[in-house]
Amino acid sequence: MHRLFFALLVTILPAMNVLQVKPTDGQTERKADSAITTLSNVRRIYVESFGDDATSREVQSMVVSALVGTGQFKVTENRERADAVMKGVATERSSQELHAYSEGTAVGNGNRAAGIRDSSANTETIHEAKVSLRLVNTDGDVIWTVIQESKGAKYKGPSADAADRCGTQLVMETEKLRNSQ
Repeated sequence: MHRLFFALLVTILPAMNVLQVKPTDGQTERKADSAITTLSNVRRIYVESFGDDATSREVQSMVVSALVGTGQFKVTENRERADAVMKGVATERSSQELHAYSEGTAVGNGNRAAGIRDSSANTETIHEAKVSLRLVNTDGDVIWTVIQESKGAKYKGPSADAADRCGTQLVMETEKLRNSQ
């Protein structure tokens, strides 16, 4: 009987907010740290490694440059001081396209014939880059994602263009959120 009564107290009283469980110091600190959970509150970003290959390291550097160039964020090398961590993947691909055409004309009569044939072939090398980024807050929640593809811009390669587009999109979405608050 006593066990049943005690089990009822343990389940009913917390639901009625009669029993209060005080958080330990670690839980209180974590709640204070997790106050920055939205994109509009992010000011300092740590950019995690995108991978060990040359393309990934190059695009990571370009993303850092794009973020710093916006003037909206501070990029830090200290993960503990960051409001959010940027994680990502970058790929670059080159392919060749063959363009060929041929045409001909033939003229003739009973005794004579003449023909003209013209053909041309050329190849075009196409470079494409794809950058996929996500911004993760201190609680581990994804607060922003983007995928940008590029074949290059007038004075930029495809990787630099995709990295700049990611930075531009992050700034636009952050400003939109900050202006709506």
